[in-house]
Amino acid sequence: VQLQASGGGLVQAGGSLRLSCGASERIINSYFMGWFRRAPGKEREFVAAVRSSGGGTYYGGSVKGRFTISRDNAKNTVYLQMSSLKPEDTAVYYCAAMRYYSGPYSYPNHYDYWGQGTLVTVSS
Repeated sequence: VQLQASGGGLVQAGGSLRLSCGASERIINSYFMGWFRRAPGKEREFVAAVRSSGGGTYYGGSVKGRFTISRDNAKNTVYLQMSSLKPEDTAVYYCAAMRYYSGPYSYPNHYDYWGQGTLVTVSS
């Protein structure tokens, strides 16, 4: 399985951006999907996740209320809608897929597949 993240770019603080994550196989409707990010000099951070069934969503504390994760099964794509962006949201964003639930969704080690990352830069 290969994941392809896209949609990153440069945006001013307060702006919005939508990231997309497509998969090489039709897994979006059956895998647990997540977004993580890594800012320069920092550890990888959990951003958001969506369950494979039921559509339950989960968010990291720093993005809750500003970011929305969603899934389009027909397009085999997961999205991360980011609003009210702040300079501290600047990071490389990665999408990830968990085939079988193997533990807390916020732990990157529980994910089986990773995309290559897309850079988001928020200017002040």
